[in-house]
Amino acid sequence: MSADSTPGPGIPGTPGTSGARHRAKGRRRKPRGRRGKGLTVAAWTAAGVVVLGGTGAGYVYFKLNGNLNSVDINQALGTDRPGKADNGSENILVLGSDTRSGSNRKLGGGEDDGSARSDTAMIVHVYKGHKAASVVSIPRDTLIERPECTDTDGVTHDAASGVMFNSAYSTGGAACAVKTVESITDLRMDHYLEVDFAGFQKLVDELGGVEVTTNQDIKDTESHLNLKSGTHQLTGEQALGLVRTRHGVGDGSDLGRIQLQQAFMKALVAQVKDVGVFTNPKKLYDLADTATKTVTTDSDIGSVNSLLSWANGLKGISPSHMTMVTMPVQYDPADLNRVLLDEQKADLVWTALKNDQQIPKAATTGTATGQAKSVVSSS
Repeated sequence: MSADSTPGPGIPGTPGTSGARHRAKGRRRKPRGRRGKGLTVAAWTAAGVVVLGGTGAGYVYFKLNGNLNSVDINQALGTDRPGKADNGSENILVLGSDTRSGSNRKLGGGEDDGSARSDTAMIVHVYKGHKAASVVSIPRDTLIERPECTDTDGVTHDAASGVMFNSAYSTGGAACAVKTVESITDLRMDHYLEVDFAGFQKLVDELGGVEVTTNQDIKDTESHLNLKSGTHQLTGEQALGLVRTRHGVGDGSDLGRIQLQQAFMKALVAQVKDVGVFTNPKKLYDLADTATKTVTTDSDIGSVNSLLSWANGLKGISPSHMTMVTMPVQYDPADLNRVLLDEQKADLVWTALKNDQQIPKAATTGTATGQAKSVVSSS
């Protein structure tokens, strides 16, 4: 089920398994419009601000610091949470969001209703030593038991049964999204990063585009993507179309889109490392300015200094040391637009990450895949 099954020092990304199916109860909702989501390069970009800091450009620090938004996840969730790991590993919940207002309205389509949605969710597990990472994508269409949660405004939201995973964010924002992920995985989310997709498009353009190879033609009128088979230097608009598309590849499900997102994320990380931002102060500043305007973080890394310190500890993770899988799921036989958590297989994933170990192949063999594997690769 992974977009890239090349084993690295992290967890082998191999397809997943059949197993126990837990059927969630509740009303099935028709899919909404196909909205694309951003993948974050903020951590990699922020590390480069050290170069500017070394020039004594203090105004840069204050400007970038003023760009950052943060949410106090710890205060909202309290102490009833999984324990922190004591081995140096950490888990980061990365969400891509669209607010349906301002520039995001134009990119996502639809009315300017001011609402916030998140359809991309990734658990990034950074292994002890911070030289390798595994990424577990959570399909937005997974039917789950959403726990009661309190948002960062102090409003409590009731638990719900048989609702889509992305309802956690639209109901109670970042805090409820984190609470839901922790309830599913029993893993502590040490940090939270959210990126809006208007900023994602601009980041890609400021990087000079991202090179990917498509192994077949991709045409999706809903995401406005039209790519012939071959190597492309994607613009921000094309990259946004790629991570949004679901009808142009595989079986048209969200699982296929996840595989494209995973492949693109590896290409994006490679591009950040290759683009030479550390030797070009102007490019570095523009990229850092956009990145800090684009991301929302948890309050623990909600300042440039904290974000820099944290990101510096991640910059040793290369694309070849990133392994990507999708949370084990099965198609819902009652509604093929929805998927159900394959609890038996998922438990193998969560147990491996909790113990900072490789995910066993049995955890990712035979589950729903979306059939879009190898459509896109980094060049």
